[in-house]
Parts: sequence; C-alpha cells; structure tokens
Amino acid sequence: ASLATRPRQDNSTFYEIRTYQIKPSKMKDFVEMVNKHLHLRTAHSELVGFWSAELGAMNKVFHIWKYDNFAHRTAVRQALANDKDWQGKLISEVLPFVEMQHNEVAYLAPWCQLGKPPKEGGVYEWVTFQMKPGGPAVWGEAFQAAINAHISTGYTKLIGVFHTEFGLLNTVHVIWWNESPDHRAAGRHSAHEDARVVAAVRDSVRFLESQQNVLLIPLQCSPLK
Repeated sequence: ASLATRPRQDNSTFYEIRTYQIKPSKMKDFVEMVNKHLHLRTAHSELVGFWSAELGAMNKVFHIWKYDNFAHRTAVRQALANDKDWQGKLISEVLPFVEMQHNEVAYLAPWCQLGKPPKEGGVYEWVTFQMKPGGPAVWGEAFQAAINAHISTGYTKLIGVFHTEFGLLNTVHVIWWNESPDHRAAGRHSAHEDARVVAAVRDSVRFLESQQNVLLIPLQCSPLK
C-alpha cells in the first residue's frame, strides 16, 4: 500500500501534534509542572508521547494526542474548559512560560502502525519532511520506500509516520527510537553505505523541499519512554 489522498487511515482516528516554545528561563519549571499534573489532562484523552528537545531545537516540547474523531476532540476540549483542577493547577501556572504554541492534525500512514520502543531509556528522533506540493499521490510511494529501507537496516525502531491534514500541508513527521545518540550515529553511518538506503533516498529526495531533525528526550509523564 502507498500513502493515499483520502484520510490516512481506514477509520476516523487522528492525532493532534502540539509544539510549544518555552521561555529559556522557565524550561525546568515547565517540565516539573507537566510531570506533576499532566494526569489531570490524560484523564480526558489519550496521550501518545511528550518530549523535550535535546538537539536540533532549543527550549521546545512536543506532544501528541490521539482522538477517535473530531467530535471526540470537541467534547474533550469542552470538558477541559470546565475542569477547574486542570485549569487551576497546570494551565494557569504554565501558560506564562509558553512563548509560542503550534498545533497540527495528522493521520498515521496506512502502512504504519504506531510502535513502541523495545525498552525504556532510549532517545527519540523527530524528523520533519516538507514535501513538494501534490500530496502523497505524487511522493507517497517513494517516501514509503525510503522509510522501509531505513527499517531494513535494523539500527533504529520506527515509532510512527504522520501526514498532516491541518497545518502546513505536505508535511510528514517521522518518529524513530534509538538506544542512544551514539547508537543512532553509528547506525546512520552504516546506513549511508547501504546500497538499498542510498537508492531509496535518492529516489525520494526528488520530492523533498526541506528536512529538520530533532533529538528528543521523553518526559517522565510520557507513555513513550
């Protein structure tokens, strides 16, 4: 299967990807407050993961929320607006720490299941690809081949491939897990010498506008650790 131009899954499930820029002097306080009180938020809907940037970005956090459909998200947002504990113990406390908020709605690629790391204690790599206009009907097959080529090397674990529906279109977020930054570096060096990877990347890069890689550390409260 390849990426499609219709919704990226057979069901209505989607993922809201949120990125916050935190004031540098408040990053430690923000993380502490989130770890302490995020259970008030996860009581309303499912959190996939919550990470802070270590390399490739500064003072940023990334989190992903899963929804059954848009009506589900609307109901959750209404419940949160009326949740005095959530509003008082976390939102009102951390909002002054936040300089910027950005959200996107994305679907999982239909050929990708949301994965989990084989063990705790590793690091995550968040790779954002801005693809050329035209959608997955144009670049989906080549992109999938490049992802599969990296998977075949065995040095990294795929967590998820998300394609935006709201936000900047033709954006694909790919999340990988590695045991450590050094393990990732060694694997990348080997992959660059793998003929399968080289050929697949050469084909897919024809459709690429830009790419950004960020190394992430999961927060204590994150389901994906």
